[in-house]
Amino acid sequence: MSHPRRHGPGMPAEKAKDFKGTIGRLLAYSGRYKFALFGVLLFAVGSTVFSVVGPKILGMATTTLFQGLVLKIQGTGGIDFGRIGAILIGLLALYGVSALFSFVQGWIMTGVSQQLCWRMRRDIIAKINRMPMRYFESRTVGEVLSRVTNDVDTLGQSLNQSVTQLITSVTTIVGVVIMMLTISPLLTGVTVLLLPLSLGLILLVVSRSQKFFKAQQEYLGTINGQVEETFSGHNVVRAFNREQAVIEAFGRTNEKLYESAWKSQFFAGLMQPIMQFVGNLGYVAVTVLGAALAAAGTIQVGDIQSFIQYVRNFTQPINQLAQVSNMLQSMAAAAERVFEFLNEEEEAVTAAHPAPIDDLRGAVDFDHVRFGYQPDKTIIHDFSAHIEPGKMVAIVGPTGAGKTTMVKLLMRFYDVQSGAIRVDGHDVRDYNRSELREAFGMVLQDTWLFKGTIMENIRYGRLDATDEEVIAAAKAAHVHHFIQTLPGGYQMELSEDAANISQGQRQLLTIARAILADNKILILDEATSSVDTRTEQLIQKAMANLMQGRTSFVIAHRLSTIKDADLILVMKDGDIIEQGDHKSLLAAGGFYASLYNSQFEDVS
Repeated sequence: MSHPRRHGPGMPAEKAKDFKGTIGRLLAYSGRYKFALFGVLLFAVGSTVFSVVGPKILGMATTTLFQGLVLKIQGTGGIDFGRIGAILIGLLALYGVSALFSFVQGWIMTGVSQQLCWRMRRDIIAKINRMPMRYFESRTVGEVLSRVTNDVDTLGQSLNQSVTQLITSVTTIVGVVIMMLTISPLLTGVTVLLLPLSLGLILLVVSRSQKFFKAQQEYLGTINGQVEETFSGHNVVRAFNREQAVIEAFGRTNEKLYESAWKSQFFAGLMQPIMQFVGNLGYVAVTVLGAALAAAGTIQVGDIQSFIQYVRNFTQPINQLAQVSNMLQSMAAAAERVFEFLNEEEEAVTAAHPAPIDDLRGAVDFDHVRFGYQPDKTIIHDFSAHIEPGKMVAIVGPTGAGKTTMVKLLMRFYDVQSGAIRVDGHDVRDYNRSELREAFGMVLQDTWLFKGTIMENIRYGRLDATDEEVIAAAKAAHVHHFIQTLPGGYQMELSEDAANISQGQRQLLTIARAILADNKILILDEATSSVDTRTEQLIQKAMANLMQGRTSFVIAHRLSTIKDADLILVMKDGDIIEQGDHKSLLAAGGFYASLYNSQFEDVS
C-alpha cells in the first residue's frame, strides 16, 4: 500500500506545498519593497557580524589578563592594563556600531511591515467593492471583518519579528561556526553535531503545530462573526429568551478556539525547553573537552571563555529559529486567509464598450428574464415587462414572489442567467456598474445610516449638496420638523446603527437622502413600512412630487399606497401573472383583486 510522500517528519507533502506557496505569494506581494528588504538584510547581517566578532575580542582581553596574572604570580611581570583597555574600548565601539545597525534594520523593517499591512487593508477594501453580493450574503460580517483586522494584524506583527529574526539567526549561526573554527576545529565539530538533533526536533514540532495555527485563525473569524451577530440582534435575542442558546453556541465555538489555540501555543512552548536541553548538552561537551585541551596547552584560557560564549550564541539562534517557525506558521495561516479573500471571484466593474449614461430617459425593459441565486434553484422563471420613461411601476405580490430580487437584478447586484434587462435600449451589462447605479436612487425597508450627524447622513445622497438643499430634501420628506425637535438639530450625532432614533425616523431620513440624490430612476422597496399611516400619507404626497418625470419602481405590500401607479406588475412564484392599472386589475377579478380585497375584509 503506497503512502503519501512526506516533507519533513510528519508533514504531508501537500501541506508543505501549501505552506511554501503561501510564503511564496507573500514574498511576491512584498516585491515592491525589495530595496527596503535588501536594506534590512544588509543592516541585519552587519549588526550580527559585529556581534559575532565580539566574544573573540573579549577572549583576547581575557587571555591577556590571565597571562598577566600568571606573570605577576611568578614575579616576572604584571598585567598590561593599557592593552586590555584598548581591547575593551575597541569592543565597546564594535558593539555600538552593532546596536546602530540593529536599530536601523528594525526601523526599516517596521516601516515595511506596516506599509504591507496598509497595502493589504487598502486592497481588501477595494476588493470588497468589486465582489459580488452573494459573497457577503453567505457570510457573517464578523468573519469578513476578522480578515481585515485580526489576520492582517497577525501577519504584520509576525512579519516584523520573523524576517529580521530569521536573518540574524542564520547569520549568527554561520558567523559563530566560522569563529569557532578559528579557535578549535575539534570543539567546533562536537558543537555542530548538535545541529541535526536541533533541526530534527524543530521540524517535528512544526509539522504537528501548523494545522492548529490555521484552525486558530479560522475559529477566531467565526467567533468574531458570532459576537457581531449576537450584539447586533441583542434585543431580539432577549425578547425571545434565547440567551442560553446563544451562550451555548458561543461556548461551542469558544471551546474549539480554545483547543486550537492551546495546542498551537503548547507546541510553540515546547521549543524553549527543547533548545535549552540541546544547549546544555553543548555546554557540558565543550567544558569537559575544553578543559582537557587547555591542560594539554592546545588552546588558551581566553579561547575557552570565547568558545563557551559562542556555544551559547550557537544554540540561541537555533532557539530563535524555532520561535520564528511558530511566527511563520501563524503568519502563513493569516496570509492564506487574506490571499484567499483577495482571490475571491470579482464581478465585472467596467464594460468593454460602455453604453453612454448621459441624458438617461429611464425606459426599462425586462426581456424573458430568468434567474436563481443558485443555478439549480430558479426563482424568476420568465419575467417580461416594458416600462415607459417617467412612469410609476408598482410591483406587488406575496412574500417570496421575487419582487426584491427584480430590483437587485435591475441594479446589477446580480446578473440574469438568461434573457436581458435593458435601460434606454441598452443591456444593463453594457453599462459600467458604477455609472449604472449612479442613475438609481434607492430606499430599502432595511434602513442604513452611519455614525455621524443627521446633516452628513442626508448629504450622503449627494456629497456636494449645500445645507439649504439638504434642508429642502428633509422638508420634502416631512422630516424637517422632527429634526428641529432633536438636541442639536441637523448637527445631532447619530449613534452606531442610529439606535438613538426610532425605526420610522430612520426611514424618513433615508427617504430624504434619496430625494436629495435626485436620480433618474427611483426604487422604493417598502419605503414606508415603518411609519405610521398619517406620516405615510405625507410621504406619499412628497413621493408623488418627487417621482414626476422619473421612472419609479415601488414595491409595496399595502396596496392602498400604489393605487395611482401607471402600471402594476403582479408577481407570483417568480412570474408576472397579471399587469395593468389598479382599476383594470380590480375589474378583472383575478389574483390582484383577491390580494386587494383581503386587506379590507372585515375580520370578525
